[in-house]
Amino acid sequence: MSYYRGMTTQVVSITGHKGDKGEAYFAKPEGDGPFGAVVLIHHMPGWDDWIMEAARKLAHQGLMCIAPNLYFREPGSPDDQAAKARADGGVSDDQVVGDVEGALAYVRARKDSNGKVGVMGFCSGGRHAFICAARIPTMNAIVDCWGGSVIVEDPAQLTPKRPVNPIDYAKDIQCPILGIFGNDDKNPDPAQVDKTEAVLKSLGKTYSFHRYDGAGHGFFGSERPAYRVEQALDGWKKTYAFFHQHLG
Repeated sequence: MSYYRGMTTQVVSITGHKGDKGEAYFAKPEGDGPFGAVVLIHHMPGWDDWIMEAARKLAHQGLMCIAPNLYFREPGSPDDQAAKARADGGVSDDQVVGDVEGALAYVRARKDSNGKVGVMGFCSGGRHAFICAARIPTMNAIVDCWGGSVIVEDPAQLTPKRPVNPIDYAKDIQCPILGIFGNDDKNPDPAQVDKTEAVLKSLGKTYSFHRYDGAGHGFFGSERPAYRVEQALDGWKKTYAFFHQHLG
């Protein structure tokens, strides 16, 4: 395995849902490539410093990474945008898929791309990654980090922005799946993870789930009290190996 100590980072423009022009954080290793790429979907707190750090971690491992700001349509700073989006109940699934398609198109069009692109997300971004892997058939791999509400057990929780139970999309996922979960999490809790795994197994999907004792929601986040260093290091190690296997 080659380790890329140097990288370049920048904020780039992408064409998202319905042709809207948005911004994304882009990190790439030194060199001409070709590189595999990851579309990194941020969590509900928004397009924040930790998401940029995660993008750089992937670039350090030899992968291009693009992290679109899903809240760019809101006014103000990224923090203001995230607060407004949360108050409005998040963004629609269709809009997320459109923005992720725009980010995917950006990296695939680059001369240093090998054409293989995966998707990864945390928390609500894990849920979005699950949906995008199903609705964007050219995705090559997915990493779902503790995606909440992949299984909606109460139909009353479905909304105009989230009209479909994500697990109903599982049949359409054609790429390999890596799931990373904490056994102390409440959303998804271990029973919900079991149900998701049972569906994937029944459909004959290629997947691997890893569950960590002593870890709850968001345990990768080194700036949070929920951080669990041993579990996070192992989870990242599995993520890198998975993407290297399927993206090159």
